[in-house]
Amino acid sequence: MFGFDPLAMLAGALAGGGIFLFAVSLYGLRPRPSQPRRELVKMLTTRTAIAAVAAALVLLITGWVVVAVGAVLLVFAWRGLSGGAAEERGAMSRLEGLAAWTESLRDTIAGAAGLEQAIPASIRAAAPTLRPHLRVMVDRLHTRMALPEALAMFADELDDPSADLVVAALILNSRLRGPGLRDVLGALAVSAREELDMRRRVEAERRATRRSVQIVVVTALVFAGLLVVLNPSYVVEYKSLLGQAVLVVVAGLFGAGFAWMRRLARFDKPTRLLMGGSGGHG
Repeated sequence: MFGFDPLAMLAGALAGGGIFLFAVSLYGLRPRPSQPRRELVKMLTTRTAIAAVAAALVLLITGWVVVAVGAVLLVFAWRGLSGGAAEERGAMSRLEGLAAWTESLRDTIAGAAGLEQAIPASIRAAAPTLRPHLRVMVDRLHTRMALPEALAMFADELDDPSADLVVAALILNSRLRGPGLRDVLGALAVSAREELDMRRRVEAERRATRRSVQIVVVTALVFAGLLVVLNPSYVVEYKSLLGQAVLVVVAGLFGAGFAWMRRLARFDKPTRLLMGGSGGHG
């Protein structure tokens, strides 16, 4: 039904890979929160299957290798077009749990308990997002690890700037053993609640931008697909080697525009106060 030129296929594949590497060099790869290996493998397997089906359908309908490569990249990058909405929701959930845990720790210390006793006692009331990290920290304390070092590793595992403020206060108190920790924890809990409210307002405003990005992407793809299916004579020139090269440029411009819109909708996490366990060694 369609004629396939091996040279055009090879050129299209190389061009698509070059566009992808160029985009990575410009914008980099954002680190994602660690996931269990089984969930990561399942996610990659699902995306690979969807990408393979999408590429096969595009090749069957158009015979354009460049567009098939672009379909594969789009499948793997689709979640990124939301501008990190899932990551931001997870960060807000951790922040809410951190505020509740700080308040619980403050109330436990008010009962004349030291940090070594208050931290294990706070696990039961901790949010599910914090509970595994707290259990690991308590296990480290049971192995005779110093409290400042265990707290610094706890901060590295949470990897959150707001958590660093709370952990830094705990590290200072564990070293100096001075009074006033209860008041400091209370103030930090209030600050975390205020930051959570601010993030929620910002997230509500960014949601409209993310929705606009997805609408633009879907509209462009639907328009191009209808053009290929309903008016194939209009796009027949793209089957040649020169047409595929032009398609690479067009796809690159679209990709750059999508990446720019995603950047507008993305939440950039502030720089952390504690890095690399410095709190436990410095």
